[in-house]
Amino acid sequence: MPTIVSHAAIPLAIGMGLGKKRIPRPLLIAGIAASMLPDADVIFFRLGATYDDVWSHRGFSHSLGFAIFLGLLAALALRQFAPRLVVFTFISVCAASHGLLDMMTNGGHGIAILWPVTNQRYFFDWRPIRVAPLDLSRFPARASAIVTTETLWIWLPAIAVALGLSAWRRQQGASS
Repeated sequence: MPTIVSHAAIPLAIGMGLGKKRIPRPLLIAGIAASMLPDADVIFFRLGATYDDVWSHRGFSHSLGFAIFLGLLAALALRQFAPRLVVFTFISVCAASHGLLDMMTNGGHGIAILWPVTNQRYFFDWRPIRVAPLDLSRFPARASAIVTTETLWIWLPAIAVALGLSAWRRQQGASS
């Protein structure tokens, strides 16, 4: 997995790129939380789940099904901040980005991205992001390589997306 902080790059890029009018601050904060929430599944290790269990790390909570479910819940709970379709789409994309980024890492047991259709775990063929350890005591030894790959393959593309969306938004405003 990328570090938990780097999962926030996707909602930040979309939210900042589209602006506060389309993605108000409470929705942006919810999107950041949705992008990080899937890693709460490590709690299931304490309850006896094993790495290969779909209820464990990189299982159901990293799936597109979970992302859609979270988007539906958010559309009901956060409808006062933006139209339901905007809330649903933004939160679903933010949550789905977690599993998709994890599929680009060079370690772990794969992602159950298609749960509940299948419990099969997948990676992308191209995996440039160094996996961050679950055990924080092992992080310092890998910190430089992890930060470098996350900057190159997550943060820089996210900045490019934010700038591109911002330019598109300004163009749309000028066209009106």
